[in-house]
Amino acid sequence: MSTLQQVQQLSSQLNVEEKWQLLSDLIRELPFSLTHSGIEKTPNIMGGAACIVRTRIPVWLLVGFKQEGWTDAQLLANYPSLRAQDLVNAWNYYEQNRQEIEEAITKQENF
Repeated sequence: MSTLQQVQQLSSQLNVEEKWQLLSDLIRELPFSLTHSGIEKTPNIMGGAACIVRTRIPVWLLVGFKQEGWTDAQLLANYPSLRAQDLVNAWNYYEQNRQEIEEAITKQENF
């Protein structure tokens, strides 16, 4: 049995939250250039904050919820326009631009 077949067999035993986590982990392992393109900054949208493409959802908002303990599954359930890939893009962006996002979170907390 191939590794892929083993993973497919085992994935059927996972609950929904575990499947989302597995999906996020797998996408995160893709080359950065494939997973980072889903973030954009537009000067007149959300004050130029880094947002998920197709939305006005800023990365700092998602990171803030994640820091409060929200899971990817909870974020996807509460933001139906988001896809799992969007969250991976947000986490990758945060890893590469931590100071920018932390400053945006602090700014919002003090607003």
